[in-house]
Amino acid sequence: MQMTRVIAQQRGGDTPAVYMGDYSGATGKVRSLEEQVELESRTKLLNPKWYEGQIAYGYEGVRNLTGHLVTTMGWSATGGKKAVPQWVYGEVSKTFVEDKEMRDRLAELNPNAALGMAQRLLEANDRGYWAPDEATLEALRDAAAELEDRLEGVYATT
Repeated sequence: MQMTRVIAQQRGGDTPAVYMGDYSGATGKVRSLEEQVELESRTKLLNPKWYEGQIAYGYEGVRNLTGHLVTTMGWSATGGKKAVPQWVYGEVSKTFVEDKEMRDRLAELNPNAALGMAQRLLEANDRGYWAPDEATLEALRDAAAELEDRLEGVYATT
């Protein structure tokens, strides 16, 4: 998909639109990539019923949460920077990393995946997919350092 977009732009054309078929219901529906990403973000990754269900699975559930964030980043990489709205990354950051209680829950179940989530959010910023404010970036860096310390066994819980 990315190569098609690049070739179209090189030939002087506009970036082609990306559409996805959703056949999860009784009837199929075609949505733009942006619409599909927003829908998936609201109904799964950022839906408390869905993510709490994942957390209930323990280690594997937390790995699934991080996997959804990795997939979301993949849409930014292949679908263009506008494929994933800024609010999606912002809400993932607030919900899973900046919230200390949630971060602790995730780290207890799967410290590698919890750290991976913080690192992917920082990477989304580094790649230009997301532009959070400096306070958010600092909170993410601090959280990533804390999660890394947990993995290395130097984190003291208070």
